[in-house]
Amino acid sequence: MIAGREYYRIMLGAKHSHAEECHEGQWFGGGWDIDVDLSNELTDNWRDFNKKFIPIYQEKNPGKSKVTAGLACGMLHRICKGINEGDIVLCPNGSSAYWVGEVIGGYSYHPGHPLPHRRKVQWYPIVIERSEMSDALQKSTGSIGTVSCVTKHGPEIESFIAGNEPPKLIATDELVEDPSVFALEAHLEEFLVHNWPQTSLGQDYDIFQEDGEIVGQQYPSDTGPIDILAISKDKKTLLVVELKRGRASDAVVGQIQRYMGYVQEELAESNQAVRGIIIALEDDLRLKRALSVTNNIEFYRYQVSFKLFKG
Repeated sequence: MIAGREYYRIMLGAKHSHAEECHEGQWFGGGWDIDVDLSNELTDNWRDFNKKFIPIYQEKNPGKSKVTAGLACGMLHRICKGINEGDIVLCPNGSSAYWVGEVIGGYSYHPGHPLPHRRKVQWYPIVIERSEMSDALQKSTGSIGTVSCVTKHGPEIESFIAGNEPPKLIATDELVEDPSVFALEAHLEEFLVHNWPQTSLGQDYDIFQEDGEIVGQQYPSDTGPIDILAISKDKKTLLVVELKRGRASDAVVGQIQRYMGYVQEELAESNQAVRGIIIALEDDLRLKRALSVTNNIEFYRYQVSFKLFKG
């Protein structure tokens, strides 16, 4: 794995509609109804970019929330500015496989064409079948949204590029004190999302959706992705959910507070409150003490059942 290199999953149009065109033309890009040349607009701080272009996006897409607008503008900035030359992109080809390429050029604008905000890429002569990926990489590359950072799977991706057998289990989380149950709980987030309506949280909150698609899973913020962003059924409260496999330490309180601060400052409407929930296998005295002086963060435990039956 090359130091400083980042890795991204990039969708090439809705339902891979421009995949072949991008592959043949050696580029990837985005649109989001921002029909201006961004060459002089790509500030180093994507939050400044969002402040300018969220109103423009919402004007062209009336009825869209700040959550949706923030996601769209943030992904546009990431494609145009945040992804560096030398970074690696994985792009679905529409046939349960991914093209892999290295970014070799800066931003260019192509008005009147699909995905007009573009970057040049040199595709490698390999195709990664989704079935060959580890479960963790399958999950990350299958997330909702045009742009998804998959840098934590860099070693596995580099193994594909080099033609070596990739590792099947890659798991690190410095905020989990007991990772011994990681393999059993590898699909915790996916399970919770798929079964959300049946949970106690699902009675009062919905995971954020736009046009029938979940956008509140792994929602990007300026301090890292939010595991789940939900909204109360009365639309008055935004809920930040942080999942921890195993036992959560008190450090997770600071983490979720950073996410909540971002949601409060950048996404919440003037009449909306922000709450947080930490979900882990178990807590400890330090976490209980930290939460005892907060009034807008709760702790939930989950249970994993694993049984063996003699045949």
